[in-house]
Amino acid sequence: MSYENITPEQAAIIENTQKLCSQFPPEYWREHDKAGQFPTEFKDALAAAGLLGVMMPPEIGGSGLGLTEAAMIIQTIVESGAGLSGATVMTSYAFASSSVVKHGNAEQKKKLIPLLEGKTRVAFAVTEPNTGLDTTRLKTRAIRQGDHYIASGQKIWITGATLANKILLIARTTPIEETAGKPAKGLSLFFTDFDRDAIEVRPIPKMGTGMLHSCELFIENLKIPKEDLIGEEGKGFYYLLDSLNPERVIIGAEAISLGKLALSRAVQYARERTVFDCPIGQNQGIQHPLAANWAELEAAQAILMRAARMYDNGEDAGAYANAAKYLGAEAGFKACTQSVMTHGGMGYAKEFDVERYLREVMLPRLAPVSQQLILCYLAEKVLGLPKSY
Repeated sequence: MSYENITPEQAAIIENTQKLCSQFPPEYWREHDKAGQFPTEFKDALAAAGLLGVMMPPEIGGSGLGLTEAAMIIQTIVESGAGLSGATVMTSYAFASSSVVKHGNAEQKKKLIPLLEGKTRVAFAVTEPNTGLDTTRLKTRAIRQGDHYIASGQKIWITGATLANKILLIARTTPIEETAGKPAKGLSLFFTDFDRDAIEVRPIPKMGTGMLHSCELFIENLKIPKEDLIGEEGKGFYYLLDSLNPERVIIGAEAISLGKLALSRAVQYARERTVFDCPIGQNQGIQHPLAANWAELEAAQAILMRAARMYDNGEDAGAYANAAKYLGAEAGFKACTQSVMTHGGMGYAKEFDVERYLREVMLPRLAPVSQQLILCYLAEKVLGLPKSY
């Protein structure tokens, strides 16, 4: 990925990340994807380089960098051939605990140090099977009993739960019928131990990123010390809102770079593959879709970097962060699809890797919020149209 007006420090960060990623060739990712095996060696390399704490404060061992630098690192990882799987290794460590950094106390923040060192892993448990994107209707309950809470409920699509020893859990502490019509005020956030005696983990067979398990959690009588409550009781939903714009930017960055990676593979193949005595890339039927992919990816990238810089400058980045996620997911999907088509039958073969990119690029179109709800947000918040849901 090329960037405009980058600083020497940012250029050095990109170069160092490229060097790290060069140790993990396409075969490494192909094998781990096939085996459904977590890329531990890559995670350890990220930890040793200090990249797991890219946006964490220096006082707990983090790098204290901005969202702009984080997006650059993630895009470099993706384009190295690691794809979305490689990026998720970093983001699942670097961003899962952002609410603890912003709203936790000193003791809670200290508990993040092993995470930055790659020694612990956090499962970020928000989504539930029957509530979808309506987070204020979550049903998992945490009931105060003296000096602790007892939590029970169900979560779904929780990445990394098979390896986690910490959990960032949002649960209802005030019954919804007692919130005076404001259900968001009855949710609380906890950062506590992942007690496998109280939490049953069931991995979900899925389409892509198989090396990073996504799971269902069945929580029954999980004992949570009151000291593990983040901030104030009942304000957990609002703490989560602080992480939405960075999450949108990071998902958009991953999708754009995955599209760039797929495009580069398609261009290489179009130059080398000869049919009827000429490279297939000489044909306009091959050229034009790839050229359109490039233009769309570059446009999405411009919006993405604007959103990241706005966030780092303390500006309201909501509109551009959501637009970056939407445009990045669409452009990335089109580029990955066209890459498979450019390869023809070989695009269906795992040895060329582009089939993995297509499987992985579906995720940014689905999560953390659908493309349709992004458009609803832009229609309401940017265009001033009535709320439609």
